[in-house]
Amino acid sequence: MFSTANATAQLDFLTANYYAALEISAAVVAVIILISAADDFFFDVWYWTRRLYRKFTIERKATPLTAAQLRERDEQPIAIMVPAWLEYDVIAHMIENMVAVLDYRRYVIFVGTYVNDRTTIEEVERMRGRYKQLHRVEVPHAGPTCKADCLNWVVKAIFAYERARDMEFAGVVLHDSEDVLHPLELKFFNYLLPRKDMIQLPVASLEREWYELVAGTYMDEFAESHAKDMLVRESVAGTVPSAGVGTCFSRRALLGLQAETGGEPFNTASLTEDYEVGTRLSQMGMQTIFARFPVQFTVQRKPWFSDGTGKTHSLEVPLSVREFFPDTFRQAYRQKARWVLGIGLQSWEQIGWKGSLAARYLLLRDRKGIVTAFVSMLAYVLALQFMLFSAATTFHLWQIFYPPLLAGDGWWRTVLLLNALAMINRCAHRYYFTAQLYGWRHGLMSLPRMVVSNFVNFMAVARAWRLFLLYLFAGKALAWDKTMHDFPSEDRLAVPRRRLGDLLKTWQAVDDATLERALEEQRRTRLPLGTVMVSHGWLDEETLAEALAYQENLPRVRLDKESVEQHAAALPGELATRLRALYIGDDAVDGRRVARIAVASALGDEARAELEAALGLPPFPMVARESEIAAGLRLLHGQRNAFDKNQTEAGVPLLGDLLIGGGMLSREVFDAAMQRYRPDRHGRIGDYLVAQSVISRDAIEQAVREQRRLFQRNGGQMA
Repeated sequence: MFSTANATAQLDFLTANYYAALEISAAVVAVIILISAADDFFFDVWYWTRRLYRKFTIERKATPLTAAQLRERDEQPIAIMVPAWLEYDVIAHMIENMVAVLDYRRYVIFVGTYVNDRTTIEEVERMRGRYKQLHRVEVPHAGPTCKADCLNWVVKAIFAYERARDMEFAGVVLHDSEDVLHPLELKFFNYLLPRKDMIQLPVASLEREWYELVAGTYMDEFAESHAKDMLVRESVAGTVPSAGVGTCFSRRALLGLQAETGGEPFNTASLTEDYEVGTRLSQMGMQTIFARFPVQFTVQRKPWFSDGTGKTHSLEVPLSVREFFPDTFRQAYRQKARWVLGIGLQSWEQIGWKGSLAARYLLLRDRKGIVTAFVSMLAYVLALQFMLFSAATTFHLWQIFYPPLLAGDGWWRTVLLLNALAMINRCAHRYYFTAQLYGWRHGLMSLPRMVVSNFVNFMAVARAWRLFLLYLFAGKALAWDKTMHDFPSEDRLAVPRRRLGDLLKTWQAVDDATLERALEEQRRTRLPLGTVMVSHGWLDEETLAEALAYQENLPRVRLDKESVEQHAAALPGELATRLRALYIGDDAVDGRRVARIAVASALGDEARAELEAALGLPPFPMVARESEIAAGLRLLHGQRNAFDKNQTEAGVPLLGDLLIGGGMLSREVFDAAMQRYRPDRHGRIGDYLVAQSVISRDAIEQAVREQRRLFQRNGGQMA
């Protein structure tokens, strides 16, 4: 009996002490939260005061900058640098979208890749064959190192490019391989260069579904940070940190950064090399700005809980860089851990507390997260335990307590009241800024996502501390922690379709004068524009095939003698010749069997129907070079050397195209005659056309002579 009572008394004593410790911990946590909330409240007050002041003073007098003014400014050469490590899944899509949307001509893209990242290299090289303004920069050692290391090699390549061509870029723009650009981005940078030395655009998350809670936290955080916090930072301290994307450096700024560090503008000792760049430039007396320029966005928002088609909304929002951020808990906290490492820990180690009072205050604000993330999580743990004790008291399961330390109407109640008001203020601001970009529904969802964000940030800070302590005490290097990225689908981006000539100009494959000559020749000959340009040497076949594939959203294919011969019997020769299509086997695509058809241009509905009737499978077009299609058709007609290198690279139109282009035969008459053509009975096409009285023998011989001339001019030989 005594031992049981003694044990009960000891348990009561321990529990009472534990509860008292909880009260002390709660008091400490509440005070820390209040101090952090005061910091946030200062930013809120500064933002709204500044906004109201500008509204009734500067904005009332100033004339807003317009898109027309941006387009009136003469274009200066601009370089775009994209560091890439294991970006094989998104880099091609990003480059395609960039080139398709940018309303600018005088720019060059430099993508940095590592020697041991073969898959990314292959994707960049594939794009390099298509886009003349794309250059790949090889980092000469294995990765991953850090983003700064890759960027330094890219910057060296940019200056080497200038020297080789005796020119200078007005600015260099930094982007990541998952960025979605706005058409006016380079126009805007061009307008501000060279007056400004670092221009930072806002960054925003692409819109996510309501149930994607982790990805949604990025929508909320960037919406508030880049609409409010960045403006306050610029106003308070006169400096702007680079966000690592959407940052434009003047040539003077890069040269200054290089001179300061002996040739390497970006700090390779930091995982967030972009963070300190703005401060360094400001210390050099250069101008850094966070620029906001309103543009129109059209978005379609579907109802959340129905199958409706949705409504189209036109929004005026700041010109920004958009992207998909991680949508899984693990990827999110690993990415944020890198940010915490660079901004909160490495910058403390490397920069210390230099600068003006305002600059040091901002450093403190940036670094407080390495503590407050733990405090926030401790607050959840304490709240849960207080609720458990309250429930136990309510149901008379526990009644043993010391006199409460935090009772009454003293300072503790005041702290709790102020923290409650601060929480309401935070929720109101988070709702406001999220709703401004994504609508009121996402504004409401931002409130529960604040809890998710706290858990992500806690894990990120814990990981950052672990990696930093291993670096300090175990000498473990801090390397580029890769985050896998997504890129939005083509239909979501709504990239406008362009005519072939405009597309080739966008790709910088031809200039205006060459395109005009080609269009004039097309009007005269009535040949396809691509055929005209290739036959005159104004365009290479590979670029033409890439352009046609891109235009029709079709995959590419390389033809060879074996693939054509292997399947030659499956498709009638006359059908292959008439449609200029080669069957190269069947395959599974999206869960169904299809017939792979090599073509030089898109198939019409009638052609698709004929091919499906002949092969018994729906056709799946794949774009090959025109010369490869021609070689395949010649092979079907008995020319055994059709795929010899000097034949396929000659890039010469087929006989029918030459006859039509020369005005000796109309397309309608030629197609009608080819409907009856059977190579096994009629022999060569030229002889068949003469026998059918479609064209004269002299015309055929003239076309053959022109074919031979083009072959010889392009380095080929007639069989």
